[in-house]
Amino acid sequence: MARPKATNNKVEINSKRYIVSKTDADGIIQYGNDYFTEISGYSEEELIGKSHNIIRHPDMPKLAFKMMWDRISKGDNFIAVVKNLTKDGSYYWVITDFEPKMDSITNEPVSYTAFRKAAPQKVINKIEPIYKKLLELENEGGMKESEKFLREFLDEKNTTYDKYINDVVGNNGLFKIFFTAMKKIFS
Repeated sequence: MARPKATNNKVEINSKRYIVSKTDADGIIQYGNDYFTEISGYSEEELIGKSHNIIRHPDMPKLAFKMMWDRISKGDNFIAVVKNLTKDGSYYWVITDFEPKMDSITNEPVSYTAFRKAAPQKVINKIEPIYKKLLELENEGGMKESEKFLREFLDEKNTTYDKYINDVVGNNGLFKIFFTAMKKIFS
């Protein structure tokens, strides 16, 4: 299946609804809730068995996914603001909490579940310029350059990635309650 050409058409996500998808350890989609198929524009049959990067928007820096895979493959959850691509080339922004499920004997990843909520515009306004800079640096000098920029950016703010994202998305209060509830429902 050919990837769609990205457009400037934004899909508005209902802030009261959630998107959930589950992949195997290699990132192959095993499950997507109804809202995932509705928002992505793909049918369940088109998603199941495909790599989750089918919805990866070209505006997303590779560094974001490297950081995600580094964390979740070790069994740690990872929260990120993500711009996704729909089947028709539109986009939508979400706050995603990636939750790994590890084998109790081997401690190797078995699956990953992504819980998503609509990203408020104020969150997008803070993250989008950072992503643009990271992508620009990746295109010019590779991922090492974008990683250096992000490290310096966080050092300058005297914070870590997790603290910065938690502050930007407000990962306390309602967001924390939402993600905790979703994990209980889907575990």
